[in-house]
Amino acid sequence: MPMNVQAILATKGVVVETINRESTIAAAIDLLSQKRIGVLVVCEDAKTILGIISERDIVTGLAKHGASLLDMSVAAIMTQTVRTCAPSDSVTDVMAMMTNRRIRHVPVTENNQLCGMVSIGDAVKHRLKELETETGFLRDYISH
Repeated sequence: MPMNVQAILATKGVVVETINRESTIAAAIDLLSQKRIGVLVVCEDAKTILGIISERDIVTGLAKHGASLLDMSVAAIMTQTVRTCAPSDSVTDVMAMMTNRRIRHVPVTENNQLCGMVSIGDAVKHRLKELETETGFLRDYISH
């Protein structure tokens, strides 16, 4: 049976770093740096997704606005259309979405509420684990 997103969350946890839309880009950069992560979910209540701000958004904003970007609000450059997945979605399907949409992070939602985050690294790690398990089963089957 293919692994689902819930299996990833069970291993890595469900903590998601969020930021308020009125926070400055400088504050977002500081939080990204402190947490050593590549994306923040933009929320007002830590559960309802308003957008997402990634390193890519910040680099694009710097190219467009220069140093003045640092004082702008997160809302000014955040990605407003956020692709999400559900805990029950298969890891393979989420990886395909990430590849097709060229995104590296996908918030996990249940009943329209933020409940986790998966990265392409998380998905690849768990997919490899799944393939190792399948290979083990096949080896056992062949050797018996």
